[in-house]
Amino acid sequence: MEYDNLGFGTRAVRSGHRRSPEGEQSEPIYLTSSFVFADAAEAAARFAEEVPGNIYSRFTNPTVRVFEERLAALEGGERCIGTASGMAAILSTCMALLKAGDHIVSSRSLFGSTVSLFEKYLSRFGITTTFVDPCDLEAWQQALRPETRLLFFETPSNPLTELIDIAVLAGLAHDHGALLAVDNCFCTPALQRPLEYGADLVIHSATKFLDGQGRCVGGAVVGSEALCSEVHGVIRTAGPAMSPFNAWVFLKGLETLNLRMRAHSAAAEELAHWLDGQPAVERVNYPGLASHPQHELAVRQQIGFGGLLSFEVAGGREAAWRVIDAVRIISITANLGGARSTITHPASTTHGRLSAAQRAETGIREGLVRVSVGLEEVEDLKADLAHGLARD
Repeated sequence: MEYDNLGFGTRAVRSGHRRSPEGEQSEPIYLTSSFVFADAAEAAARFAEEVPGNIYSRFTNPTVRVFEERLAALEGGERCIGTASGMAAILSTCMALLKAGDHIVSSRSLFGSTVSLFEKYLSRFGITTTFVDPCDLEAWQQALRPETRLLFFETPSNPLTELIDIAVLAGLAHDHGALLAVDNCFCTPALQRPLEYGADLVIHSATKFLDGQGRCVGGAVVGSEALCSEVHGVIRTAGPAMSPFNAWVFLKGLETLNLRMRAHSAAAEELAHWLDGQPAVERVNYPGLASHPQHELAVRQQIGFGGLLSFEVAGGREAAWRVIDAVRIISITANLGGARSTITHPASTTHGRLSAAQRAETGIREGLVRVSVGLEEVEDLKADLAHGLARD
């Protein structure tokens, strides 16, 4: 049965699963390195890709394939490629679609490892990157070169929750003959579907909200058959593949994604309003607040506002660490997107590898604290944060 015409929640539970003769209710995990062929002719035909079928779990595995088909159905893409991590998804995309001499225009408001990948490692192979203010359309336009092949950004960004108009940037990219890739791991397809606004590729760290429990590391690339086939070629050759077990865990996460993202969004919005009224808090970054610079864009482009927020306290690193060290419920960890709320200091963790000048340019100041709002009772989260926000 095809589920493409059914609702999001139904697709999140059912898409991609074709029961074996065993009649299993939940998808099986195919924990095997390779697959056996009926004869030499079948082996040759599969290796030559003349007939479909499993060969080796680095690039063909039934459990991974179910995850890929389900996420593609949720994002509205023709195909999805599972990867070993979110960073592997970005690296594989760049390796598949770019070459020496090509140029990337990227938002400067990115996860620190993405900045390092573009700036430190891709540059070694002749791929250059220009980082721009994500909200300045003119800056994007001016950064374009004849050799520009890819525009890349997160929306909302990590950790400042800056938003970018996907449709506008898609038009800009396509007018220039470039591709647009959007990191959608903070909204997930439950809240935002970039392909519907013209993006060519959607990137995910499945580790985050897609899993929803902080259990496994994985990533994904979603887009057209043509583009994803190129990415699959990198996975097959270089090997940054998703494991079958992790794929199965992510499938269980997708089953509850729709409900979880609604709950994360509702809790984060309430917590953001509460933080906005605290004397020790100088600023709250959350798209659901009317004071957010791109609030109207969030209403137009997203279905909800998401579970990620950040806030700035007076007193720099000392004050931020005091807030973090005072929590008793919220987990002090840099990972996000799970049922358990987490808190971190971006300037010294997720963005700690950036230079002080880079952090200043992107607005990541020493007093900034990031919270991934989980599924606990919001009143308990408020009380937990109040310990460190209380002024002597």
